[in-house]
Amino acid sequence: MKQELLAPAGNLKKLKYAIAFGADAVYLGVPSFSLRARINKFTPAKIKQAIEYAHKHNVKVYLTLNIFAHNQHLKKLTTHLQQLKKIKPDGIIISDPAVITQVKKHLPKVKLILSTQTNVTNWQSAKFWYNQGIKRIILARELTLKEIAEIHKRVPKLELETFVHGSMCMSYSGRCLLSKWINNREANLGDCSHPCRWSYNIKTRKQESKKTNEPVMLTEAEHPDLELIVEQGQEGSFIMNSRDLCLIKYLNQLKKAGVCSFKIEGRTKSIYYLATVTRAYRRVLDKLDSPDQAIKELGKLQTRGYSHGFLFGAEQVTQNTTRSHEKVNWEFVGEVIKTKLLTINNKQLTILVHNTLRIGDKIEFIPPQGKVVKTVVQKMWNSKGEEIKEAHGGQKKQTLLYSEIIFPKNTIIRRKLTPKP
Repeated sequence: MKQELLAPAGNLKKLKYAIAFGADAVYLGVPSFSLRARINKFTPAKIKQAIEYAHKHNVKVYLTLNIFAHNQHLKKLTTHLQQLKKIKPDGIIISDPAVITQVKKHLPKVKLILSTQTNVTNWQSAKFWYNQGIKRIILARELTLKEIAEIHKRVPKLELETFVHGSMCMSYSGRCLLSKWINNREANLGDCSHPCRWSYNIKTRKQESKKTNEPVMLTEAEHPDLELIVEQGQEGSFIMNSRDLCLIKYLNQLKKAGVCSFKIEGRTKSIYYLATVTRAYRRVLDKLDSPDQAIKELGKLQTRGYSHGFLFGAEQVTQNTTRSHEKVNWEFVGEVIKTKLLTINNKQLTILVHNTLRIGDKIEFIPPQGKVVKTVVQKMWNSKGEEIKEAHGGQKKQTLLYSEIIFPKNTIIRRKLTPKP
């Protein structure tokens, strides 16, 4: 089976970027049944539009129904499934047995995909779900390469999907209670506030008995009255800010182990992240770039640092204990929304600016196909044709640049940051 590159689609625009930069399939869902409750404006009507656009470009769409449902969700589920029946997705990602039962009833022909939230970590569990009608399993991030290979060997007809890039959760396959406990936002209903990424202070609290050790406490700036006890067991203490997952060097090994779908995390992330990551993995899969070349490109994104997760054992997992994100020398500044040919050597690019862009900035154009092009901003004009020295994001105003190269719509632009003195 050909390996599939599966990209996140947080909205219709992101879906189009994922497809433009090489995704074979995308995943998305409505807020109330998806594990992305915020920054998600998908409706059944928009999903229908998304599927029609994707299918026109020979790209599959998998819908997420992977919340852990409460009773009130079940009441709304039937109506939602009836709407999906008309839309005809290529598959539905599920985790809750009650939701699985309802999907089988209302969409008996749809491909059932088991969410990573279900925590499949062994071949007998995989076989159990396969016998329930599951055609594909999104494996838990905690699996090693050896474990993945054994699952494929034991259940060879079952499709295996695994995350290859994106955020790592400090809880088992993302089943976390921390957000719910701290500020009543339920991660298992798609509303995580990511408290594992916050900055914490360490203090000790004196015990009444002098015979016992003083417990170490964590306090967070926004919640000073909330104290989290840090205890050390046989395996040590665990700091919560996991480095990001990046398996771009190990795609061939994952393929040999039986993985058929390489999944990128990040439905809430920017089009810059989506385009850069999808492009990097696409070019490695198509043998246009080496993994080392791709790593350099991925290093131009803001990350928590990269790790290969549990692929070669738990001892390889690393945390970023010193800062929330690694420093990066590049910034996303805009996207090409239109190209106009003026003369053979002169093309007008209409840019939607996302961050500040100035005359003299060193920038790079990242087109959906082809190589990255470096240049320096010489002149800029606003939409009225007036020459300007800088343009700012957040205003949804168009800026004009001139180029000798035709860059297609959806080309991403980033600029080199000037080091602070």
